Amino acid sequence: MENITCILPVAGIGKRLQPHTFTIPKVLLPVAGKPILGHLIEFIRSLGMRNIVFIVGHLGDKVIKYVEEFYPDINGVFVEQKEFLGLGYAVYLAREHVSGPVFINLGDTLIEANIADAMKADEDWVGVHEVADPRRFGVAITGPDGWIKRLVEKPEVPVSNLALCGIYYVKESRLLFECLGRMTKNGNTTRNEFQLTDALQMMVEQGHPIRALMVEKWFDCGKVETLLATNRYLLEKYAPKQYVIASSVVINPPVSIDESARLKNCVIGPYASIGKDVEMVNVIAQNCIINDHARVKNVVISDSVIGYSATLVGNLQRINLGDASQVNPVGEEDIFSI
Repeated sequence: MENITCILPVAGIGKRLQPHTFTIPKVLLPVAGKPILGHLIEFIRSLGMRNIVFIVGHLGDKVIKYVEEFYPDINGVFVEQKEFLGLGYAVYLAREHVSGPVFINLGDTLIEANIADAMKADEDWVGVHEVADPRRFGVAITGPDGWIKRLVEKPEVPVSNLALCGIYYVKESRLLFECLGRMTKNGNTTRNEFQLTDALQMMVEQGHPIRALMVEKWFDCGKVETLLATNRYLLEKYAPKQYVIASSVVINPPVSIDESARLKNCVIGPYASIGKDVEMVNVIAQNCIINDHARVKNVVISDSVIGYSATLVGNLQRINLGDASQVNPVGEEDIFSI
């Protein structure tokens, strides 16, 4: 599959993940001890692809630095998206760097499906997943044989419960880019954006067959709740079974704890991810992500995300604390002695 190019749109601002995305690109937020982008790149590499076109925007320099530092074996091309005019527009920006088959994976989407076998088949396809409320997604209407009859972007009246879940494979990328080019030239938008869904529908209307590929697991890391859900799933699947930590620390797996973290009098887990150089004293933490260099003391927390270099001291149950923030009770000295 070395002849396949992957397009990875990672330019999103991540409004639903603020305040964390004020300082960190959404794709660099960690789940299960690794940035979302790291999980994505390793998934793409596992399929045999090395050519990746990154569509970067908000804090794109941090994305470039991360890729170049941790994945030097990737043939990465970085294209800046200066206007946010829809996914179709973002994909169209990659046209000069793609020839032949193209695989598209949205930057906040982690999936599990039989992708390797699907790519070996001589077919175009889009990933779909059944959802209860399809109005927030592009959807596919299929025949009994699984071939797509129609694609609709965010229908106000549900016409199918098969949501497009952010992965696409097209053998003839030129046709896709031709459709996207006509859309942008003619100003054909849906909800004021150039939609990839509409370009694929143009291909279907021209008689180009596209199959619906059922996706087993779909994780959209676009908001705190789904970020934590992804963290839970990945910890269940990949986290180490045992940790050797100070006797004053109780571990309830699955958890991910960086070896540089310093913990004292803590109960960690289940479903907690603790980053680099984190300091924790007198903490009970479950179902949470505590990012690098954070300091947490005298707290019982769950269902929470603590930002990079944030300080939290007090007795809380749930918090969404951005990078470099401080929460201290009045009169509490900011002292961490481990």
